[in-house]
Amino acid sequence: MKIVVDTNIIFSALLNSTGTIGDLIFNSDKDFEFYSCIYMKHEIDKHWNKLKSISKLTDIQLQVARSELFKKINFINEELISEKQWLSAERIVKDIDIDDLDFVALSNFIKGYLWTGDKPLYNGLKEKNYKKVLNTKELEELRKGKS
Repeated sequence: MKIVVDTNIIFSALLNSTGTIGDLIFNSDKDFEFYSCIYMKHEIDKHWNKLKSISKLTDIQLQVARSELFKKINFINEELISEKQWLSAERIVKDIDIDDLDFVALSNFIKGYLWTGDKPLYNGLKEKNYKKVLNTKELEELRKGKS
């Protein structure tokens, strides 16, 4: 199953690789394929000092964590997404959070599910009957059901 991970999921995995989110990413190879937008790499760099401060990790430790995490995620160039898919995603997220446009567009592009810990986004998408969104608990249940 193809799963798009958004910013908060990636940041959570970096900050606590042994937590539930880290466990799902690092120990679900047979169940899920993880994807994200290529610009996510730049977002991590942009927030590097904040991530370092919150995690209490050294630069080297955080670099290792990032490197290990990136091995588990397929990064897709947003330029591959068609204009039609961008417009469709924009109609869905414009009154929820336009910053999440890329993740919804990518989910549609790869015909996958969006995994988010962002409650307003999750709830907003569900209210609009967007069926391809999952929270962490739902993803855990899916993995258990596959075992």
